[in-house]
Amino acid sequence: MKFYSTLYFKYIVVTLAIMFFSGVLALLATNTYYHRVIKEQNDAKNVAIMQEIVHYISQNEPANLENYLQTIANVGYQLYIVDGQGQEVFYGSEFRLTALDESVKQAVVEGEIYHGMRDYPRQLFITGFFANDLTNSVGVPFQYKGKNYALFARPDIRLLFNEMHSVLGNMMLISLIASLMAILLAAWYLVKPIRALTKATKQVAKENYDVAIDITRTDELGLLAKSFNKMAQDLKQQDETRKSFIRNVSHDLQTPLQNINGYANLLKSRELTDENRLHYADIIEAETSRLSSLTKQLLLLNSLDQLAHKRRQTSVNITEQIERAVMKSQWMIAEKELSIWLQLDEAIFDGDETMLENLWENLISNAIKYNRQGGEIHLTLQNGPSAMLVEISDTGIGIGQEHLPHIFSRFYRVDKARQTKGTGLGLAIVQEIVHFYDGQIAVSSELNQGTTITISLPSSS
Repeated sequence: MKFYSTLYFKYIVVTLAIMFFSGVLALLATNTYYHRVIKEQNDAKNVAIMQEIVHYISQNEPANLENYLQTIANVGYQLYIVDGQGQEVFYGSEFRLTALDESVKQAVVEGEIYHGMRDYPRQLFITGFFANDLTNSVGVPFQYKGKNYALFARPDIRLLFNEMHSVLGNMMLISLIASLMAILLAAWYLVKPIRALTKATKQVAKENYDVAIDITRTDELGLLAKSFNKMAQDLKQQDETRKSFIRNVSHDLQTPLQNINGYANLLKSRELTDENRLHYADIIEAETSRLSSLTKQLLLLNSLDQLAHKRRQTSVNITEQIERAVMKSQWMIAEKELSIWLQLDEAIFDGDETMLENLWENLISNAIKYNRQGGEIHLTLQNGPSAMLVEISDTGIGIGQEHLPHIFSRFYRVDKARQTKGTGLGLAIVQEIVHFYDGQIAVSSELNQGTTITISLPSSS
């Protein structure tokens, strides 16, 4: 990456540009203030000082006027004296430009006051204030020994501000160097975590999710780093889930396919008895049903992931749906000699009928499958003003506490040996459907005592 295209370089350029334009803006604003306020005040102040000086001259008529005026010049003024005959004398530092209209000189000699500072042509205040021109002065009349004179004066900027110029110059130089150093440091401080993020992002792009950015800042970059760390962990978990998903799907597809293939080959034998032929056909039928169930559940999960089911405003009678789901499972209930108790309020819910039907069928199927022979199932539906509460309890084998945090994970099986028929997708589908409708699901269970699943769905408004 070229240096001029880096964020570090761009930050420095933008900061310097801001400093430059803000300096120009400050100069223009100060210039306006100088011309509208300061310049007139400065003129009036110098006129007042010169009037005091000429008042002293007129009242006291010092014996040596030149020495007095030279003293004034030494204090910090540039002076120009002219009489009615045009005789002129300069005191103090030389003016850069000494041109002054004769009518102005004559008017001051005759008693007028000259406001050259106030009326000096508008310029940038730096040049306007420091312009060492005779026209940029004030003029006052005075009399000395019965003769009229005009005194033009302006502060000797070089004398008054010589040391101040050095101080200001050094101050500006130090300020500029310090600002540049601060900009470089701030840019480095800003870019450092971004570089770390870039490096970590490249690692994540290579599917290395074991990266963590050690940034303790509490600003936006700190929050970004925390979000990145969380994202990396989520991606790692998703990657592990994906790999586990592939392993589980491969296993759950391969086993029935192998069985179907094996028993299909056995059916080709001409020496099979009718009893064995029927037995093998039953196995193939069962394995085919198992594959069908697995593919249906995978398709349903994929639809839920992609929100393929839209929220339809179809009124579904939840009470009737649960009753139908129980009726569909009657043969399983009878096979395990289970007792089922229903306590159902009338409840209408706006949703997708097929999706909700899958929800109740999965719950009832699990309650039957993992129940003990001759056990019980209690199913209640309470329809409240703000939520619909469904609870299904069984007296089955229960779930160990170490398994409870994982039971909603796809393909997670408490029975690692997979002796119990199932795909490990039922509760994952249940949770997806409940969360799709902004509901809540909770599970409590004890080994050899049974399991209770509670679902809360917000009432349709």
